[in-house]
Amino acid sequence: MEVLLFLAHWFIYRTWVVFCGGLYPDASLALRTIVFVLAFSFVSAALLSFRFSNFVVRVFYKLAALWLGLLNFLFLAACLCWMVWYAARVARLHPNAASFRPVVAAGLFALALVASLYGIVNALWIRLRRVAIQIPALPASWRGRRAVLFSDLHLGNVNGAEFCRRVVAMAARLNPDIVFLPGDLFDGTKADFDRLAAPLKKLAPPLGIFFSTGNHEEFGGAAHCEEAIARAGVRVLHNQLVTVDGVAIAGVPYSDSTYPIRMKATLEGMRLDRARPGILLNHAPMRLPIVEQSGFALQLSGHTHGGQMFPFTWITRRAFGKFTYGLQRFGALQVYTSSGAGTWGPPMRVGTHPEIVLITFE
Repeated sequence: MEVLLFLAHWFIYRTWVVFCGGLYPDASLALRTIVFVLAFSFVSAALLSFRFSNFVVRVFYKLAALWLGLLNFLFLAACLCWMVWYAARVARLHPNAASFRPVVAAGLFALALVASLYGIVNALWIRLRRVAIQIPALPASWRGRRAVLFSDLHLGNVNGAEFCRRVVAMAARLNPDIVFLPGDLFDGTKADFDRLAAPLKKLAPPLGIFFSTGNHEEFGGAAHCEEAIARAGVRVLHNQLVTVDGVAIAGVPYSDSTYPIRMKATLEGMRLDRARPGILLNHAPMRLPIVEQSGFALQLSGHTHGGQMFPFTWITRRAFGKFTYGLQRFGALQVYTSSGAGTWGPPMRVGTHPEIVLITFE
């Protein structure tokens, strides 16, 4: 990853120099030094965040994450600079191609800054998504009940306890009967998990709160994360199935869901009663044939963030297809994949939006 980051920084630097003209030796040296330091900033911040948790590390991580997001759009702008310039030359749209280059660079790099600012603001604006879901053989007592789903808060150096309080307050105002958390509540960095999860204690749905781990909990030590979540009053479903007023609710950790044989054995071991509907918390929208064959009616997932930022929105769509986001069907199984409430890495969203989901069962 570091090699790719270094090459991206070098490409942006060379594009700026070529398109905007040469720099004085002192200015050129200073710019190269800054670019070199920035090229290692995010990886350095990430490594520090796995070992230490303090104010300095949090500030460093936030700044490095912001730069990583800006880098994404600066790199796209640099690519477009060369494409536009060569297209202009071939089409002879400008009599002096060399003099046209600074205008192209200034316009596209300015657009990258605007996209980054928009991404920051958009990531802070959490939307409410309302979804009605019909499940066969649903008990009469569940019809009309409301569930809140929120995933991928990524609590840590960027999104802290205050962010968790904001999401919890949004959820509480909806008066849900039950709450589902399908993973990545934490970002996986070293942190005070109890402090970050404490706002969840303010949620008191009558049927409870249920959680299954995501991949980022496993980065930070899944056992410690699960213990903190349980102390916050949340029922952790670690390869477990419980029955709530006639509906089976189960959860599998991300690590187990990545292996088809393990996933199949885990779900079969739960011995789901096919006469009653089952809801599975599975962090990523995968292993769907196994989940369907096991008899579950609904899977709730997150993980994808919808791609979070362009062009990763396109890449994620290639990986997960239609299950990247929203309510979809795989045979008899319904799958809802949330874009998540938080962000990983850059605190930006372009092409997606953060959300919590209100599910009404019909």
